[in-house]
Amino acid sequence: MTELPVRVVAAIAQARQQQDDPLAMFIYDLAALQQHIRQVMEALPDGAELYYAIKANSEPQILQTLAPWVDGFEISSGGEIERLQAAGSDKPFVFSGPGKLDSDLRAALRRQAAAIHVESLNEIDRLQRLAREQGRVQTVLIRINPQLPAQISSRLAMAGTATPFGIDEADLAVAVHRVDNADHLVLQGFHVHAMSHQQSEQRHRQLMEYYLQRWPQWKALSAQQEGITHLNVGGGIGVDYLSTSQFDWPGFCHWLGELLAVTAGAPRLRFEPGRFISAFCGYYAIEILDQKTSHGKHFLVCRGGTHQFRLPVAQGHDHPIIHLPQRSDGAGELCAWTVVGQLCTPKDVLSRDCSLKGVAIGDMLVLPLAGAYGYNISHADFLCHPRPCQLFLPLETASWA
Repeated sequence: MTELPVRVVAAIAQARQQQDDPLAMFIYDLAALQQHIRQVMEALPDGAELYYAIKANSEPQILQTLAPWVDGFEISSGGEIERLQAAGSDKPFVFSGPGKLDSDLRAALRRQAAAIHVESLNEIDRLQRLAREQGRVQTVLIRINPQLPAQISSRLAMAGTATPFGIDEADLAVAVHRVDNADHLVLQGFHVHAMSHQQSEQRHRQLMEYYLQRWPQWKALSAQQEGITHLNVGGGIGVDYLSTSQFDWPGFCHWLGELLAVTAGAPRLRFEPGRFISAFCGYYAIEILDQKTSHGKHFLVCRGGTHQFRLPVAQGHDHPIIHLPQRSDGAGELCAWTVVGQLCTPKDVLSRDCSLKGVAIGDMLVLPLAGAYGYNISHADFLCHPRPCQLFLPLETASWA
């Protein structure tokens, strides 16, 4: 991305006029988010559904924009249950993740979770006890940590190796038997979230084929197979932060539709992406405070930093930068700049050796693709800098948070 939407540029200009200090802010284009989720949902084939993983960005405005389009939401804590309820959504939700507290599970039971993904034998026993206490029969999916073919991989493996997530496939028969014999639990299916940051459509195809091959064996472990209908295949679809090429979701969905159509006894597939849904609507805008050269390297010191936008460090990349001249005309020599923030640590780096022309103190730099795993995973209170404002640009008017 080399150009900014006009409405984002206008929002930055307005924000600069409204405060005296140099600017650091997040802007979320909700109209763009709505357009994106509409296209994602329209591409889904028959036999598939999509729940948004709110861990990627759980701001109420984001959830409210997505709610009319998605089939439901995926949450991973009691706090996320509260966040979803506060957004006013009546869409179903599923509860995933390790280390669930009894209080979290009680909240999920009270809120009538569409499914709870059990991650261990102990969690099955705890959920059975808590469901019995509340007099509720709870639908569950067993999260599997399967054996995966070596060629199926991604930057961040969530299964197929030693992880705290799910139940090893070798222990699956025991887990299924335990749920079958729990009078307040009903097994609806299985959950496998094998990888994150997956940018290869071909590898994701291989992953789906593998799941569907294993499905009959997993289902056959239960004595109550008629109720086992769903396979949650997780999210994990990556975003390419360094180029304009992105995961071919329409092409993948077209292929998947053809596969499901010829697969006898296929389950209903449930996707739960987060990053791929909300990343594209967000922008992080920071003002240049200082320029300096040290040991032959050129630095732009900016308002904000990784305490507000941790994504580049967490993702391990140099984030793309768009130069928005404010007090200069953008003319001048091209130079390789390292963009840093205000923190007292050499790790506060947003982008290294970024080629920019004619930058000046007071200019703005804008980091696109900032709508997921940016501010919400950041250590915002480090050094007690003020938190950045967040501006939400909906279809007609803007709202601040």
